[in-house]
Amino acid sequence: MKTYSTKPADIKREWHVIDASGQTLGKLATQVARLLTGKHKPIFSPNLDTGDFVIVINAEKVRVTGNKLKQKLYYRHSGYPGGLKSITLEKMMQTNPARVIEHAVKGMLPHTRLGASMRKKLRVYVGDTHPHLAQIKATSSPAPKKE
Repeated sequence: MKTYSTKPADIKREWHVIDASGQTLGKLATQVARLLTGKHKPIFSPNLDTGDFVIVINAEKVRVTGNKLKQKLYYRHSGYPGGLKSITLEKMMQTNPARVIEHAVKGMLPHTRLGASMRKKLRVYVGDTHPHLAQIKATSSPAPKKE
C-alpha cells in the first residue's frame, strides 16, 4: 500500500458563506480557520494550502461573552519610542467590525507564508451583501453531464 501525498493539482477549492449574526467570536473564528486551513478535507496536508475560500457576512452582529467589549484591548506599535497604541473591542466594533473577525482568525492560522496565503482567501463584510455571488453560484451548480 502506498502513502497518499497531496499534490497542488488535487486541490479543489470551494466557497463557503458564513453568517456571523448571533455567533460567538471565538467559535466563529475556529470554524473559519478550519475551513481556511482545509482540515475538513480528507486531502489535508500541513505543508500545502488545501483550504477553501470563506466569506463572512454580518460581521457587526458577532457577539462576545463577559466584559470583553470593555476589557479586551487590541495593540499596535508605530515603531517609534512611546508609539504603543491600544483600542478596546467596543471601539473597534464601532469603527471596523470586519477587522475584529480578521484578527481573531489570524491568530488561529499559521504565522508563516502559508498562513498568509490562507488569510488571502478570507473575505469579511459588514452587512448581509457581498460581491461574490458569481463564485458561489458557480460552485453550487452541478457539472454538465457528458453523453
